[in-house]
Amino acid sequence: MDILTIISNAAGELIAPTTAAYVLAAIGLNIHFGMTGLMNMGQAGFMLLGAYGFAVTQSMGANLFASICAAVALAVIYALLLGIPTLKLGPDYLSMVTLAAAEIIRIIGRSTSMTNLTGGSAGISPQDFTTQFENLSPLPDGSTTFLLWTYSNNIANSWWLRIVAWALVIVATLLVWRWFHSPWGRVLKGIREDENAIRSLGKNVTKYKMESLILGGIFGAFAGIIFVLPRSVQPDSLGRTVTFYTWTILLLGGAATIFGPILGSCLLWVLLTFVKETMRGTIPETLISSNQVEALGWVIVGVALMCLVIFRPQGLLGDRKELAFNA
Repeated sequence: MDILTIISNAAGELIAPTTAAYVLAAIGLNIHFGMTGLMNMGQAGFMLLGAYGFAVTQSMGANLFASICAAVALAVIYALLLGIPTLKLGPDYLSMVTLAAAEIIRIIGRSTSMTNLTGGSAGISPQDFTTQFENLSPLPDGSTTFLLWTYSNNIANSWWLRIVAWALVIVATLLVWRWFHSPWGRVLKGIREDENAIRSLGKNVTKYKMESLILGGIFGAFAGIIFVLPRSVQPDSLGRTVTFYTWTILLLGGAATIFGPILGSCLLWVLLTFVKETMRGTIPETLISSNQVEALGWVIVGVALMCLVIFRPQGLLGDRKELAFNA
């Protein structure tokens, strides 16, 4: 494999729909943790509900807007169910509940009793829920080459999906920028720093926390939709590891920052792809297998992230005075 191909494959992750999906998920987590201090350890649960809400209603023949509303509604209901019993308690309770709840959703989704609705462990095929989205594209049929990349215009992992995904990222970033600098955002920041002080000012801390949990969950639902559009809705693909990746992206870019989730997602997937492609192109398969390349790639990236946490715990764009983590 030549160096140009390696660079092309790695750079392609900058505009990949999966990268954009993780940006949206990390933006939602940034609202939870970066703005409010909520320890949500189950962002994958919001993503999976969003994916199921969209895919199931699309497979039933609903229009695109109704399917998006269904995904958002599921995220709101899920946030309410998680928040009502836990937000008045300490942050540890929310972290345990969200972690367990995300696993419960995944297990229910792959249950054989839910096969008629969710497809069970096999999931929902993309042909069942992507047709309306692809038909909405203004792009012509066929494929297009731009710089180093050639993709289909409308089908599966397409230019149309990339345009929509990154447009959503831009809108989400603008909204978060506005919220960060609004009175509402300043209240959330105060809750993150000292919620008792905010409560003493007469603010309903639980209400603000619930609003934060709902908004971050909605971004998670949109992330789930973008994540599954180029692939099937498979519950095991949105498990605990997805939440781990989202946290890694947020802390890598910098929590409580506007552009941290974007930088973190792009850097993580570009770096990971570059390491894997370089090893595949330079190390013979007689020495290391493809599966070992996958594992070793994560080991190398993991060591790099450990060094980042040790030497720059606030992330690449974070301000130590704004929000620091003890490494």
